Amino acid sequence: MSKKPNAQAFLAAMGAAAPEEAAPAKPAAPEPVASAEVHSLPQPQRATKAPAKPRRSSLKHFGGYLDDETLEQIALLRIRLKKDNSELIKLAIEDLYRKHTAKRAFGDA
Repeated sequence: MSKKPNAQAFLAAMGAAAPEEAAPAKPAAPEPVASAEVHSLPQPQRATKAPAKPRRSSLKHFGGYLDDETLEQIALLRIRLKKDNSELIKLAIEDLYRKHTAKRAFGDA
């Protein structure tokens, strides 16, 4: 049967194995420094931000189930147009709505 580990025996063995690490060298005392004035750096001017997007709590969710080919097209459009899914959906709906109203204006619908 093996002996139960003893923390004090372990620490004693660690101290015996590396005595030079046990007593770190004392750092030299820092030289006295003349008091100096502290100046703060000027804060950079922040550019005025574009109006923030509305929070999700004020928006409605719209989603759907799509096949792999359509998801691949969405991913490519997201990269090319640098827009997220919500912006792509909004752009698509606006385009579809514009086409639909144009057809109604000319009596094609």
